[in-house]
Amino acid sequence: MKVPIDVENDDIRDESEEQEQVEATYEEPEVVEPDELTPEEEAAMVEAAKRAGAEAAEADMAADADRARVERDELQSQLDTMAEELEAAKKESADAADRVLRLQADWENYRRRTAAERIAERERAAEKLVTNLLPVLDDMERAADHATKNAEGDEKLIQFADGVMAIHAKMIDILGKDGVEVIDPAGEPFDPLVHQAVGREENTEAYDETVAQVYQKGYRMGGKVIRSAMVTVTFGGPKRPAPEAETE
Repeated sequence: MKVPIDVENDDIRDESEEQEQVEATYEEPEVVEPDELTPEEEAAMVEAAKRAGAEAAEADMAADADRARVERDELQSQLDTMAEELEAAKKESADAADRVLRLQADWENYRRRTAAERIAERERAAEKLVTNLLPVLDDMERAADHATKNAEGDEKLIQFADGVMAIHAKMIDILGKDGVEVIDPAGEPFDPLVHQAVGREENTEAYDETVAQVYQKGYRMGGKVIRSAMVTVTFGGPKRPAPEAETE
């Protein structure tokens, strides 16, 4: 239910009059158009705009410089890391190359050593075989010499002696292909490194210290004496002259 409220007309009129008085006393601010600025004000505005632009540009340049410095530092850090990694890789490569060289040297030394050992082993085996055969050769020589001395016209015994010496010569030829040399020094100067003296004979017509007789032949294999020759040596004769120096 609406309750009517009576408002006096005088009050409404009073409010309207007050509103009109307020509107009558209010004045809008004067708007200054750009074309109404004085040259000094316009120059000041331009200068302010320049300063603001310069400050903004300087701020942007400072920010760009900061970003550039940060990027530079990051790139320098990456470059330093890459340089360290490169140096480590170079060192590792050098170490690997050095290890390879050492392994190659060790392998070459091992190969040479094993090859020399195999050769020495073969030489020892061949020397042992030849040394074991030498008494057989001696027996063949003694048998042929005995048969020759006691043949007394027996053709069969002479043929036997010849056959034995033929076999002896064939064996010497086979051994010679493996570097075996016979040492038969009759009439040569006595050499204690090659000959073994078992007796002395006085002979004034021969040079002193000359091999007179060979009781047992010696043998040399590959330049090494594997058995010295057993000989008798003369004495009482003239001294052997010194060998003349070879002239170019």
